[in-house]
Amino acid sequence: MNILISSLSGLPVAAGPVEMVERKGLGHPDTICDYLAENLSRNLCRFYHDRFGIVLHHNVDKGLLFGGRSAPAFGGGKVLEPMDIFLVGRATMSFRGIKVPVEELAIEGTRQWFRENFHALDPERHLNIHCLIRPGSQDLTELFLRQATTGIALANDTSCGVGYAPFSELETVVLESERYLNSPVIRDAHPAFGQDIKVMGLRNDDHIVLTVACAFIDKYVRDLEDYLQQKKMLAGLVHEHAAKLTQQEIAVHVNTGDDPAADSVYLTVTGTSGEAGDDGEVGRGNRPNGLITPYRPMNMEAAAGKNPVTHVGKIYNVAARRMAEQIVQNIPAVEEAYCFLVSQIGYPVQEPQRLEIKLRVADERVLPQLQGEVSLIAENSLQEMSNLWRQVIKGTVPVC
Repeated sequence: MNILISSLSGLPVAAGPVEMVERKGLGHPDTICDYLAENLSRNLCRFYHDRFGIVLHHNVDKGLLFGGRSAPAFGGGKVLEPMDIFLVGRATMSFRGIKVPVEELAIEGTRQWFRENFHALDPERHLNIHCLIRPGSQDLTELFLRQATTGIALANDTSCGVGYAPFSELETVVLESERYLNSPVIRDAHPAFGQDIKVMGLRNDDHIVLTVACAFIDKYVRDLEDYLQQKKMLAGLVHEHAAKLTQQEIAVHVNTGDDPAADSVYLTVTGTSGEAGDDGEVGRGNRPNGLITPYRPMNMEAAAGKNPVTHVGKIYNVAARRMAEQIVQNIPAVEEAYCFLVSQIGYPVQEPQRLEIKLRVADERVLPQLQGEVSLIAENSLQEMSNLWRQVIKGTVPVC
């Protein structure tokens, strides 16, 4: 195996004077597109496997949310023009003489995802869903099907992946703050909070500033005074939750673009800015670890929607993150790990062209002693990629 293990030099991100981290939440238009692409890929995987016994070629990693028009108002407004969802990509449309209901899977799967995740958006009235999926190219389809006879998945692209561990405190705070606000418990207790929640974290030395943008749902907000009270409550909830994750000083600001004097506040009908104020696209938001981290190495691949069997643009990013986590968790001497993988199209997915692992250790003299243990973890992690698709079908592999 072509593995290079080296020392991770430079100041740790968490020890620097400044750090910035962003999380586009569940209802952000970009994140919606990522989730819908991944949801369609999972549904295709399930259908292919249930009907044919194998996961067939597909890449549905292109998608667009074209925002609508709305007229929000305290106590309840209305959507004037629905949002348009475009699901775009390539998929196996028929196999062994059996037609695959790709359009049905795409459209009904999208509606069901919104039903499960949004409490003020009606997918029948507030969405137009367009399925623009065609068969894949013959060469890539044939390359994919070689696994059916050889049992070996071959990379269908020359691509790279990167992952690191552990998260810094700021990264953890940003990720968990958004997840907390979008949790069922908070949603039930505070229905005015919409799903479009973005958290921007800034750390200056040991002081954290969280700027939260939350699309409030108009029918659950009586008037301006009620809005301001609920906004204050949201800030308090975030501060209380974040304080459990860090000892650093925390300040929370919510909807800083509001101008209450002009009755200009962040109010929506459906809980997402996609109804009027924003558009979305697959791959423009969170990386596969759920964050946007400009102080870390990142890969610009749109992992969501790529097939989990042979598309290394997805597989390698997931594998690199897991590999780094396993190294840090299992080798006490390693304080931090960065993993980089690159493939070659047509070669086995589990045999990358190159794997580089950078490690931060307190004493670099121990690095040679760790090489065997690190290599074993890396090799086991690469072998586990053959079962990644099973975890994708179960929905236990987050990529956005």
